Amino acid sequence: MMKKALIPVLAIAAASVAVPAAAQNYDRYDRYDRNDRYEQNRGGWQSISNRKHQLDRRINVGLRNGSLSRREGRRLENELNRLVRLEHSYMRGGLTRWERNDLDRRYDRLAVQVRIERRDRDDRRW
Repeated sequence: MMKKALIPVLAIAAASVAVPAAAQNYDRYDRYDRNDRYEQNRGGWQSISNRKHQLDRRINVGLRNGSLSRREGRRLENELNRLVRLEHSYMRGGLTRWERNDLDRRYDRLAVQVRIERRDRDDRRW
């Protein structure tokens, strides 16, 4: 009998914690500052630092296993470094929504390029 009464109490406690978190307002303005708000996951959006890390890892794995030639890997790494520099220049005055979307588009394009280069079979020794 005690267990049956405990379940609704736990459900109410869990709901009382979740509701204020769901109602939290992350950002009302068009500018993002340099702190954690920029790196939060918003609606499935992956943080830029996480995307940089994953792209760098995919390029390195492709170089190690031979799915990328040195030339392809060097070109992709240079493009990733250009994106990092662009991101730093965007972040000097705070990141606008347009700048974040621009970085998103550029990282998407680079991810597609990495995928294409890793799957094509040119410049291979075997």
